[in-house]
Amino acid sequence: MRRMHNAIIRLKPREDRRLRAGHLWIFSNEIDTDATPLKAFEPGDPVIVESASGRPLGVGYVNPRSLISVRLLSADPRQHIDRAFLATRVRAALAWREGLGIGPYYRLIFGEADGLPGLVVDRYGDALVAQITTAGMDRLLPDILASLEDVVQPASILLRNDTSSRALEGLPRTVEAALGEPPAEAEVSENGGRFRVSLQEGQKTGWFYDQRANRARLASYVKGKRVLDLFSYAGGFGIQAALAGAREVLLVDASQQALAYARSNAATNGVGERVATAQSDVSTFLKGLREEGRRFDVVICDPPALIKRRKDQDEGVGAYQRLNQAALAVVEDGGLLVSASCSHHLARDQLARVVGQAAVRSGRRVQFVEEGGQGPDHPVHPAIVETAYLKVLWTRCIGA
Repeated sequence: MRRMHNAIIRLKPREDRRLRAGHLWIFSNEIDTDATPLKAFEPGDPVIVESASGRPLGVGYVNPRSLISVRLLSADPRQHIDRAFLATRVRAALAWREGLGIGPYYRLIFGEADGLPGLVVDRYGDALVAQITTAGMDRLLPDILASLEDVVQPASILLRNDTSSRALEGLPRTVEAALGEPPAEAEVSENGGRFRVSLQEGQKTGWFYDQRANRARLASYVKGKRVLDLFSYAGGFGIQAALAGAREVLLVDASQQALAYARSNAATNGVGERVATAQSDVSTFLKGLREEGRRFDVVICDPPALIKRRKDQDEGVGAYQRLNQAALAVVEDGGLLVSASCSHHLARDQLARVVGQAAVRSGRRVQFVEEGGQGPDHPVHPAIVETAYLKVLWTRCIGA
C-alpha cells in the first residue's frame, strides 16, 4: 500500500470518543453502515476514518469480516502508509529496545503499543521472527519487510503466520522464509543464561521474552530451594532458578520437544545435574504429587492463555482456579507460588481473587508479596488495556 486512498469509514454519532482518547480500534457496531457500507470494502483496504460530522480522525485499514472492523495507524488523516512511515515506527521501536541494555534479544515490535497493530516481531541476534495477525498488515507485508531490512538489517526474517487468530481475519496459516535463510534454531542470552529454542516449530515466535524481568526476580527466592517449574517450555524459569542456586529443579511440560530443548539448555548452562524433566499434563502431574505428599519450596505456574475469548471467561476463570488450587497443594509451608496469566481477559485483580480463593479452598493461609508484569520490550498502550496482558502474582504460603 504505497498511498492512502480516499475511501471513507464514517462513524455513528458519539462513537468517536474512544478514538479521541487515543484508542486504535473501531468495532463494526460503531460504523455508520448506511453512509459507508462495510460490504463495499475488501479485507485490508486502507481507509480514512471520519466522525459522524465528517471530521477526519485518522487513517488505518478495514476488515468487514472482523468484529474489530478498523485499526488506526495514524491520527493524521494526511499520513501516507508506506515504507517510509513503517520505517519510522520500526526505528522508534528499535531505539527503545536497544537502550534497554539486554543485547539483540527482545520483542522488537509489539503491535498496537508500537503503533503497528497486527504486527509482532521478535529479534534473535541477526534473525527476526515476525507474525502478522490482521488483513491490513498482511496487505502491507512488502513494505513491512523492506522497512525491517532498512532499519534493522537482519540476515533473515521468518514469518510465523501460524496463529489461530489469523482465521478470524480470513487469512491462511503459514510458516515461511521472507528474507535469507532463517535458522531452524536460535540462541537467546537472558539474565546470564543461554537458551537454544526452535524458531520454526517452537511455541508462538520461539521464546517468551515477556517474562524476562520475572525470571530475573526469581533469583532472590530460590537459593538452596527445591523448585517446580510447571508449563516449563524450554526451561526459562527453572534453569535460571538453577543458575541462581536452586538445589533441585523439576521441569514439567506436555511437549517432548520443549523438554528436549530444556535438557540441552540445562547442560549448556552447567546445571544439568540439578535439573530433571517430566513430560506430562500438568494437572495430572500435580494430582500425582499431591497423592505422594511431595512438596516444593518454590512453584512456578505459567500456563498458556486459558481464556482466549471473552465468552469463555467464566470457564477460563474456573480453569485458573483449579490450576492454582492444585499448585498451592504442593507448595511447602513457608514456600512460594509464582502464578502467571497471559490472558488479557483475566484482569490483575481477578488473578488475585483466583489465587486467594484457591488458597481458601486449599485450607492454606497466604500472603501476596510481589506483583509482576511484562518486560519493557512489551510496552503498554495507555488506551488499550489488552496490551497489558501479563500478570504475575508472588504468593507466600504461611501454613494452615
